[in-house]
Amino acid sequence: MTSFLGAPIVVRGEVFGDIYLTEKRGAPEFEERDERDVTVLAGQAGIAIENARLYQEINRLAVLEDRERIAKELHDGVIQALFAVGMGLQGASLMSEEEELATRIEGAVNDIDRVIRDLRNYIFGLRPGILADRQLDEALRHLGDEFQQKTGVITVVDVDPTVASELTPAATDILQLTREALSNVGRHAQAATCRVSLYRSDDRLMLEVDDDGRGFDPDTSRRGDGLTNLEARVRALGGTFSVASAPGKGTTITVALSP
Repeated sequence: MTSFLGAPIVVRGEVFGDIYLTEKRGAPEFEERDERDVTVLAGQAGIAIENARLYQEINRLAVLEDRERIAKELHDGVIQALFAVGMGLQGASLMSEEEELATRIEGAVNDIDRVIRDLRNYIFGLRPGILADRQLDEALRHLGDEFQQKTGVITVVDVDPTVASELTPAATDILQLTREALSNVGRHAQAATCRVSLYRSDDRLMLEVDDDGRGFDPDTSRRGDGLTNLEARVRALGGTFSVASAPGKGTTITVALSP
């Protein structure tokens, strides 16, 4: 290399990248005019990048607004209607003098309760409230604190902020994956401690939730809806999903995503 010219691409006062030119044709070195041209080009590139980011942010806010509307309609409409039906059925069960009929009604009420829980879980996915004013790493720590308070399971959250920043476009999905994994720990693991980790391994971004609970044999145990839903969500993100566990040895759920 006999000649070199570089200029920074600045976005919101921070250097986003650089433009480098080498080996000027027809001359031994770059001139002041070349420097001015590259500086102008770098400025235009910065404006283009900022415009693209603003456009993405506008689209993201529009999607969040639509999700909020759907979530509100589900909560205030469908869930309240189902709750009223369940209350009515419970009243009918108490009035019934036939034990078999009362049992069947109670079964129907339990089914309605399950549907309500599923809808609420879906609403949590539509309305990631703890992400409203937080970055992903802070939201994950908040989720861990909340889980520990509710379950008594000591929860450690170890997040690489650089990886969290890279996963910002998928923050809602990452948060929901973590919530579902922690929910499995709370329901099934009988654990004393668990850890949520977000880190980089080679060229993959890794989300890991492990616990010191009772564990199970993945080869012989029937997989429940929780793990099935987790795997389906990870595949939708284009990632890979794995479960490592053994009786008495705890469980580790690992999600690997491309940057």
